[in-house]
Amino acid sequence: MMQELMTAAGSVGFPMAVTAYLLVRIEGKLGALNDSIQNLTRTIAQTK
Repeated sequence: MMQELMTAAGSVGFPMAVTAYLLVRIEGKLGALNDSIQNLTRTIAQTK
């Protein structure tokens, strides 16, 4: 993964490589956030 990032930084530039890295990192966190929101929605629906 690190070697691919270094190659990308040389090819497309440092800002693009950093953006790609951050998007990959954030993707997992967004999935977990989505799951939490769905669980919260179910919990609220059950208490009504």
